[in-house]
Amino acid sequence: MSTRPVMAPVGVYAGTGVFVCFEGGDGSGKSTQSGLLGDWLEEQGYAVLCTFEPGATEVGRKLRTIVLSPETGEISDRTEALLYAADKAEHVDTVVQPALDRGEVVITDRYVDSMLAYQGAGRALDVAEVEQVARWATHDLRPHLTVVLDLEPEHGLGRFEERDRIEGESMAFHLRAREGFLRLAAADPDHYLVIDARADRGEIAGRVRERLVPLLRQAVRR
Repeated sequence: MSTRPVMAPVGVYAGTGVFVCFEGGDGSGKSTQSGLLGDWLEEQGYAVLCTFEPGATEVGRKLRTIVLSPETGEISDRTEALLYAADKAEHVDTVVQPALDRGEVVITDRYVDSMLAYQGAGRALDVAEVEQVARWATHDLRPHLTVVLDLEPEHGLGRFEERDRIEGESMAFHLRAREGFLRLAAADPDHYLVIDARADRGEIAGRVRERLVPLLRQAVRR
């Protein structure tokens, strides 16, 4: 695997709406925190769209089955990366960007960083090459804020009785993915918030809200 750094923290940030992403290892509480944030924003009167990757579109649901079902078995690392990129392309074009254009707050459970961490750092692929594909697929659209819920893989994976293709990978794979998430956050602190996922969920939610409030001037209220 290449150790070359990922691309510089540049990119496209939507001029309307607010794009928020929750990232981190499996079992770190991303879905819980996405829901808590969405509920709070709606209580404050904001137009909110909660979504996820992979699988939030009709095309994405088919791709999700392929990449996550244990029945798929082994596939080429490059094939896997391209399938994830296809899901992201469809997601951005048909779900994320239209909502941002409407001025909504878009909250996604996973985005490009997951591909860079799992298919880049986790697999034996060149991270920089994987990033080029992912950024092209998403028009280089970046979240205004990415929250990384950091958790040791052994704690997160222990929450699952059954594991999908990715969850069932080796501990070494998941450790490389965790390091990948943290490297991305360290490279762009202005757009990232790293939180210990073992903290109380109310405390985590509060920290996310505090960091997000200044960005909400771009969002519309219902």
